[in-house]
Amino acid sequence: MSSRALAVYDGSGIDGSLYTRVNGWAQSAPHWLDELIKLWSAIGLGLFAVFMLYAWWRARGADSAVMAKVLASPVIVVVAYAVNSVFKGSVEELRPCAQIPGSLALETCPAAGDWSFPSNHSTIAFAAAASLWFVDRRLGWVAGLFAVLMAASRVWVGVHYPHDVAVGALVGILAAVVLTPLAGRCGPLVDRMRASALRPLLGPGELPVVARAYPSHRASR
Repeated sequence: MSSRALAVYDGSGIDGSLYTRVNGWAQSAPHWLDELIKLWSAIGLGLFAVFMLYAWWRARGADSAVMAKVLASPVIVVVAYAVNSVFKGSVEELRPCAQIPGSLALETCPAAGDWSFPSNHSTIAFAAAASLWFVDRRLGWVAGLFAVLMAASRVWVGVHYPHDVAVGALVGILAAVVLTPLAGRCGPLVDRMRASALRPLLGPGELPVVARAYPSHRASR
């Protein structure tokens, strides 16, 4: 038996009943709510780019290890996405909207070849949120809340099983947990970059304690 034959499967036996319940809620929900969730599911990933830009802006006045983690956050998202894509190509799970009779997809149900497991949207959202958590706890929690909403929206619109988004979230979190601390060790590299023509983009970093305590001789007069 080929590995391909072993890989292709119907995931409805895992949590198809939960998917069907959520899909029923979506079918009976007000139209405006479905449209709002559909819109969030389609364009909401852009918010995580905004979160990363905000983290970069704040890190311009932080130490170089923090800036290194911020700069690494989009790279970590790309790595998580790449790992997730390997899973998708290895485990060719049919989309629930194409597998479960009577299910409704609020967006076009992806064709065979655009596999369901794991969810790319969840992976990207949680990788971004988890990497930002290492930089700023409050920002990380806020981003994490929106990551949960993104994962839930993918089930609500009918294109993923709950286990798809759960595993996608796990892939994103694990990528951030492994890679973000390693990125923090690149602080010396950021120091050198801050001493170059990139200083306007990276900021001056954290001022020495003496400089913060005594801003200038003139100010003390």
